[in-house]
Amino acid sequence: MTDKSNSIAAISQIRSHFPALERRYKGHPVAYFDGPGGTQVPCMVVEAMSDYLYNHNANTHWAYPTSSETDELIEDARHALADFFNCDAQEVSFGLNMTTITFHIARALGRRLRQGDEIVVTELDHHANVAPWQALARESGVKVRTVRMLTETGSLDWSDLEGAINRKTRVVAIGAASNALGTINDVRQVAQLAKEVGALSFVDAVHYAAHGLIDVRELGCDFLACSAYKFYGPHIGVLFSRSDLTQSLDVPKLIPAPEIGPERLETGTQNHEGIAGAGSAVNFLASLAEGETRREKLKNSFAGLHPRGDKQIARLWNGLNAIDGVTVFGPPPDAPRTPTVSFVVRDIPSIEVSRQLVEQGVFTSHGDFYALTVVERLGKLEQGLVRAGCACYTTDDEIERLIDGVRSIRC
Repeated sequence: MTDKSNSIAAISQIRSHFPALERRYKGHPVAYFDGPGGTQVPCMVVEAMSDYLYNHNANTHWAYPTSSETDELIEDARHALADFFNCDAQEVSFGLNMTTITFHIARALGRRLRQGDEIVVTELDHHANVAPWQALARESGVKVRTVRMLTETGSLDWSDLEGAINRKTRVVAIGAASNALGTINDVRQVAQLAKEVGALSFVDAVHYAAHGLIDVRELGCDFLACSAYKFYGPHIGVLFSRSDLTQSLDVPKLIPAPEIGPERLETGTQNHEGIAGAGSAVNFLASLAEGETRREKLKNSFAGLHPRGDKQIARLWNGLNAIDGVTVFGPPPDAPRTPTVSFVVRDIPSIEVSRQLVEQGVFTSHGDFYALTVVERLGKLEQGLVRAGCACYTTDDEIERLIDGVRSIRC
């Protein structure tokens, strides 16, 4: 560890946890900039999952040791994610992924909505926080209002947002951060606006969770969903739901399934090894810094990672912007944002740009990233965007390799 004032592990120490970083492609060490679509996984997460499958694999709530151990493992993971969210463990439930969870909650909320009720979504959001509400509108007759994105800044039109939330609003669905542009939204203020008209707030924190420590109490939101594979864990979704809402939701469920607690939201047998991995991912992030409690360690970890991310995004943004023919989208480095940049290189299809970068060992994402409306509003639906995201293991040298790689494509 470095000194407590910095309170974060050295980059070399962080990278030592990730075997994937040893990979080479065509003689080049691989630089993974695909974190916004799924980060690499540290050894301790894989070990937690394999240990469960090798030594404790069972279904829940039966009177033999491996079943009891599975119950304990799930409870431990709930407590880990509760520290991650700053909530009670009984407010944490698990599911296949954020998209599936959102469809599940939307369907449950739809059973209490009536024709004429309204749901607010935004153009900036991943479609996982749009399509479930649109489906609900088709099924129940509620109206969906869509808040505009300002293409020049990659931010929401706040006046349009305020105008969309009214006495007919029942749900406001908002992303904590854009997975395409890195824009960070003022979720706390949005949740307050929703509360003032008696509406519920549903937050998509999938992209945000790897970059900013979540505090659902401070945000004041009613629901918040994310996916562990975006913060160094396995492919599994996690939901915070306010305890009173968890008990009142008319969720689709089997009659024998639990009626109380977070299990009433967890349809069928869960991915127990994935739950073990999700809890371990939180513990990994906590291990990067010092502190008296897991929550304190998480606070120090994110506080230590922020300066690195800010420095890297500034270098990446400025470096790409300096290349003739490259257009970078989203908020500038000094605005609230995550260390994720999307760009285009002249009129070259994004998939071709990514393919050429691969030849240099630089892995980036391309296309629309399911943020379909964002890409459409930017006029790049056919070409797509190239997306590069910095993670806790990204080095300054890798930033330079990406910039040099894009420069060579332009030439």
